[in-house]
Amino acid sequence: MPKQIFAKLVNKEQLANDIFKFSVKAEEIAKISKPGNFIEIRVSDQVEPFLRRPISIYNLDKEEGILEFIFQVKGKGTKILSKKKIGDDIDIIGPLGFGTFKFEGNKKIAIIGGGIGVFPLQELAKQAKKINIEVDTYLGFRNKEYVVLEKEFEKVSDKLVITTDDGSYGEKGFAINFLEKELNSKNYDCIYGCGPLPMLKAIQKLSVDKNIECQISLEEKMACGLGVCLGCAVKTAKSSKKNPEYWHVCKGGPVFNARDVEIE
Repeated sequence: MPKQIFAKLVNKEQLANDIFKFSVKAEEIAKISKPGNFIEIRVSDQVEPFLRRPISIYNLDKEEGILEFIFQVKGKGTKILSKKKIGDDIDIIGPLGFGTFKFEGNKKIAIIGGGIGVFPLQELAKQAKKINIEVDTYLGFRNKEYVVLEKEFEKVSDKLVITTDDGSYGEKGFAINFLEKELNSKNYDCIYGCGPLPMLKAIQKLSVDKNIECQISLEEKMACGLGVCLGCAVKTAKSSKKNPEYWHVCKGGPVFNARDVEIE
């Protein structure tokens, strides 16, 4: 059951020019959160911005009751959030999302993320390694300036491939191209992905072509996070013009079986 709390900001780190990592004391949320869950944050106690901002959970320390999340400044709301100081209380609702990553029972998995989509994949990789699952991770970024969390993912991955669109760091190209090459020699039980829609669509197609199970975390605008505003609807794979069928990312997801949703 989601809880609303005022979580104290205990650590703040700027990872890149406009990317911040916050650590908050949020015992009630941290202890029941799972990989793939997200939180809704009220960035200001003023009337504007009125709507909360949905942000993925990056890392959990259940023993200490610490929840970490990472966000990129993209508008007024996240700009206000980035100005928070250590010691400030942050109004958070969570954990949200009934669709979380399912990884138990697998022996070898591939994790692929792009841009800000890499953030919710860290806790997945960490939890999978704890139960001795082999984890190969493929992360794609725009350029060297935006490469983050390399050391953190190295700790929880058997293999880590970093790519940049312009080749300014790591391998040149897209992460999915390197995953596709590995599929010729590795038998993954499941592929897990999060990132921009073109990447997710390519992951979806690749998993179908190779007949590999695939779970993807969708990033949509979620004003409420509880299925009330209905603003995060996505078509199901069974949807048609005559019989349109939708799921809401905040309730049905954000993690879905890739074969169950239509990515546009």
